[in-house]
Amino acid sequence: MRTPDPNSGWLSDDELASIRRRLPLLYVEAVPVRIDGLGVVTEVGLLLRANADGAMTRTLVSGRVLYGETIRDALFRHLEKDLGPMAFPQLPVSPTPVHVAEYFPIPGITPFFDDRQHAVSLAFVVPVTGTCEPRQDALEITWVSPADAVSPAILDDMEGGRGSLVRAALASLGHLY
Repeated sequence: MRTPDPNSGWLSDDELASIRRRLPLLYVEAVPVRIDGLGVVTEVGLLLRANADGAMTRTLVSGRVLYGETIRDALFRHLEKDLGPMAFPQLPVSPTPVHVAEYFPIPGITPFFDDRQHAVSLAFVVPVTGTCEPRQDALEITWVSPADAVSPAILDDMEGGRGSLVRAALASLGHLY
């Protein structure tokens, strides 16, 4: 019996580029929120980052699900990667997405666009209770009210249709603006 490769979920840049041209990839996205004692969303966390063109944009916690990785583990890994180890996300035992977003490399098919690939993303609202200190390519996290999170000023700063994703996530919780 062969010993399995412990890093089989990781792909080289060339392998990933080749696969992105041939297959849809599975992603998880998380809308981090702060909640009050009654479970009502009081704040929404949005990441600030520079895109490939150098423009400042708002985004969400996001990343691929690796081969052999559970959805829950992928969510936790990306929350820790993007928000830091002290964010303390409150993941349910069995996560259920609040929205499924399908990103296409061709604009206009859905509200979601990613020029690199066709991807399916499972979106979750995740309460966090700790201190968030963005890592990786995020410069900061900004906490805004749910109403501000869906304001035109914020939505215009979000790439790839993620503003629609934030709106759908909040609507799933009864926050209709």
